[in-house]
Amino acid sequence: MQSGHGNRRGWRLELEQPTRREPEPLMGWTRGGDTLNQVVLRFDSCAEAVAFAELRGWEYTVLKARARRVRPRNYADNFKYVPGEESRQ
Repeated sequence: MQSGHGNRRGWRLELEQPTRREPEPLMGWTRGGDTLNQVVLRFDSCAEAVAFAELRGWEYTVLKARARRVRPRNYADNFKYVPGEESRQ
């Protein structure tokens, strides 16, 4: 499977987590002691996100997106025979 990259444009503002995340003892899910761990705000531009944070007096850090390098591959390459790569016992 391949992960989709749709709807990834834009900027998001995530609040710093005031409490530590840890596994829940009963089910093993990740939990946090505060609901702010779940808050993610989405914006169309970096300027909108910065203006929102500055309006509220929040400190912020802008992280630029890294360039994604795509290596084209064919599904058939997973099964291609390459001499010398078979396991030797």
